[in-house]
Amino acid sequence: MAKQTGYDANQIQVLEGLEPVRKRPGMYIGSTGREGLHHLIKEIADNSIDEAIAGYATEIRVTLLADGGCRVDDNGRGIPVDKLEKTGKSALETVLTVLHAGGKFGGGGYKVSSGLHGVGSSVVNALSIRLIAIVNKDGYTWRQEYELGKPLSEIKKGAPTEETGTSITFYPDPTIFKETVDMEFEWVVDYLRHQSYLTKGVKTSVLDERTGQKYGFYFEGGIQSYVRHLNIGRETIGEKIFYVEKQIEDALIEVALQYNDAFSETVKAFANNVLTPEGGTHLIGFRTALTRVINDYARKNGLLKEKEENLTGDDVREGLTAIILVKIPDPQFEGQTKNKLGNPEVRGYVEKVFTEYLSYFFEENPAIARGIVGKATLAARARKAARAARENIIRKGVLDGASMPGKLADCSSKNPAESEIFLVEGDSAGGSAKNGRDSKTQAILPLRGKVLNVERARLDKMLANNEILSLIKALGVGIEESFELGGLRYDRIIIMTDADVDGSHISTLLLTFFFRYMKPVVDAGHVYLAKPPLFELVKSGRKSSVFIYDESELDKVLDEAIERRKREGLKVNADEERFKQAGFIEQKRYKGLGEMDAEQLFDTTMDPEKRVLVQVKVEDSEKADAIFNKLMGTEVELRKNFIQTNAKFVKDLDI
Repeated sequence: MAKQTGYDANQIQVLEGLEPVRKRPGMYIGSTGREGLHHLIKEIADNSIDEAIAGYATEIRVTLLADGGCRVDDNGRGIPVDKLEKTGKSALETVLTVLHAGGKFGGGGYKVSSGLHGVGSSVVNALSIRLIAIVNKDGYTWRQEYELGKPLSEIKKGAPTEETGTSITFYPDPTIFKETVDMEFEWVVDYLRHQSYLTKGVKTSVLDERTGQKYGFYFEGGIQSYVRHLNIGRETIGEKIFYVEKQIEDALIEVALQYNDAFSETVKAFANNVLTPEGGTHLIGFRTALTRVINDYARKNGLLKEKEENLTGDDVREGLTAIILVKIPDPQFEGQTKNKLGNPEVRGYVEKVFTEYLSYFFEENPAIARGIVGKATLAARARKAARAARENIIRKGVLDGASMPGKLADCSSKNPAESEIFLVEGDSAGGSAKNGRDSKTQAILPLRGKVLNVERARLDKMLANNEILSLIKALGVGIEESFELGGLRYDRIIIMTDADVDGSHISTLLLTFFFRYMKPVVDAGHVYLAKPPLFELVKSGRKSSVFIYDESELDKVLDEAIERRKREGLKVNADEERFKQAGFIEQKRYKGLGEMDAEQLFDTTMDPEKRVLVQVKVEDSEKADAIFNKLMGTEVELRKNFIQTNAKFVKDLDI
């Protein structure tokens, strides 16, 4: 072993105060991109929400300032301003400058809170070039300013006031948030909407001084209003929403649900207003109770025959929209990201409350109960049909590893990391793609006609559809209970369709399939949209071409070429077509991939060195769910309104 020198106590670095935050901001806010920037708003506003949950604040306002800052105001108790013996500083300064300091560690400040680690306010302070804290408390206004997390002066006592509350104004540091420091109005609207649903009776509002836009929320119904919002555009089983709010021990349990005509479920579980995407003990208690109560009701009322097997959890959750919200003093989240609730006692609390009150609801609303059992029974039949279809497919060897779809032109590489598959619209484009591809790493799966709309079909119908079956087989991940992301045979799944309305429709059908049945593939970043060129500008002389991918790029290229000719003293005839003024001899508009030969298709759309790919990401599952329902669901009026609303954003729409 080589001898190491020069490593002693002098090499040990000690970061004091808020230095660790500025040194490694990603550890505290996740990233220094768009998400991290908006996380600053959340950290401050969450403190105000905690005041509302505790019953002290009734109004929360977020203002995006014209000078680039953000201000969060509430009418809660106000952060304490008296001096802390332990730190020798005011409580306000301690909260804003010391990590893991706050009123959420069992000291009696908050019985229930969404914040756990006590780092929120101080992290925002550390990552802001300037922060101004104004507190109305104890009959006076108190003020203190900070720069890069450090106080510029002692806390100052101001004018007398009868009001109470806290106002925090901060300006994100552009040397930390290099991508952008422009905070988005829409992000704040979405955040406040959700918090208002989860904290009934609180008024929230946002004002964007840069544009004059403003929005406000107030939901007396709380999570009942949330369920109603999620079911917009869907036919529901009865108009009445089930709701229970019950204190049990030191926990408050709230559940709201309503069934609709969809084949998927939308269930969101929260603990102290924190979304737990991976569920946890509260969700387990809910699901156990739901399955038991529905089966008990079905048996008791003769809706399940004696010899029929019980409905499964999957059966009873089809078409379910539900919100589970628990508020507990000491939530035990699994991991820093708070994705899963771990408190074992919460399962029993939710199970007990939900079982009792859902049973009452069914007895009082027999038409709704029978409708729910009827939907679950249909789901059970479809599940059995899908199982029979899957077993038949397996018997025929269609899903065996050795048997690939006949029309798949696979790549020779067996290394998924370097392999990609193109899902190509039509046999003509499929032929060009096969001839032009790099056969070592690029596979081609031509899709004939419109793919099945899975928004309106259960799994049994999907497995009877050749195009869907070929896709499942080619990807290698299976479907539903047999799904396994580790079996994915290609790192990139590239949807390549024509740049027209039909192509967009096919892309949307495929994206619906991936969102509903293979969301982990999307979440892992494996799905892309190819962007074929819209135009080809042919140059004079050597007849070389410039390929253009959208209208704005065409305008830019032509404008630059015309300006260049002017600067060079060459004549420009304004009466000529613009592409000729710019020195091109021909302009072609591509409407289909089949119009390009194999070489052109590879050069423009498939060559990793030149192509343009758009990665598909789901930033907001709730919005995505609503959009797929509007576009691909049964409500024609919703789809019509969506298209009319968004048509203004489309320059050239091919009808």
